[in-house]
Amino acid sequence: MKISKIFEEKKLQNKPVLSFEIFPPKKETALQSIDETLALLCALKPDFISVTFGAGGSTVDNKTVEIAKKIKNEYGIEPLVHLTCLHYGKNEIEEILKQLEDTGIENVLALRGDINPDIPMKHDFKYANELVEFIKEKGDFGVSGACYPETHLEAPNAIEDIRNLKRKADAGAEHLVSQLFFDNEVFYRFVEKARIAGINAPIDAGVMPVTNRAQIERMVNMCGASLPLKFRKVLQKYENNKEALFDAGMAYTINQIVDLIANEVEGVHIYTMNNPVVAKRICDGIKNLV
Repeated sequence: MKISKIFEEKKLQNKPVLSFEIFPPKKETALQSIDETLALLCALKPDFISVTFGAGGSTVDNKTVEIAKKIKNEYGIEPLVHLTCLHYGKNEIEEILKQLEDTGIENVLALRGDINPDIPMKHDFKYANELVEFIKEKGDFGVSGACYPETHLEAPNAIEDIRNLKRKADAGAEHLVSQLFFDNEVFYRFVEKARIAGINAPIDAGVMPVTNRAQIERMVNMCGASLPLKFRKVLQKYENNKEALFDAGMAYTINQIVDLIANEVEGVHIYTMNNPVVAKRICDGIKNLV
């Protein structure tokens, strides 16, 4: 099922879409653990699960495809496969799309991808909207795109970033997943600006559960998300107490999601970091809301 259709059905039920993101393990020896992780995550009944692959030059390899197939065929949950274009030519992208089509995968998250100095860039695609358009031309895929509540790090300003997002939507992106954020007001303002710009695709609120300080600081440095005062206080108070920080972080994330749902967001996309314990804790906290 196309993810856009999932959003339509959940809207009729007056409920938000709930989804997870996972990533394939880097080592072959970790494949067993991802099977266990998948079983636990799928038991939580998300509406879809997105599957990443290595940023900057890695292909959609057998691990990614096998995980996506397993999600769809064994658990009956729709997978959303990430696909980047900065380091690929059109022929390579077309081969990847054929591989996905042959395995029955219908949904692709079209991304530009990060610049990797160790891998030469190709020049067939410069921006994600070009990949969106190409995918729509090459098959009957549901195409999703990324968006940035606090503006893409490479965008000159927020206005131009919204214009770029509009180009992506106009190219055929039927669903948008936001970068992580910790201040819901930032997300609400972003959605309002997107709607004023004529971007009508459903927008998933991307939420990163807090598990440890180093992880959060690393992610913030990568994506530029701001940390509200109440969030910084949690980190400062419990930074030397691993268990307390975990509990406080889970409480913060659950409260963040409760507020999002109360404000009628269309979907919540949880960056699980392949941690089913975290995902279950969150789902237990919002089980009567979704």
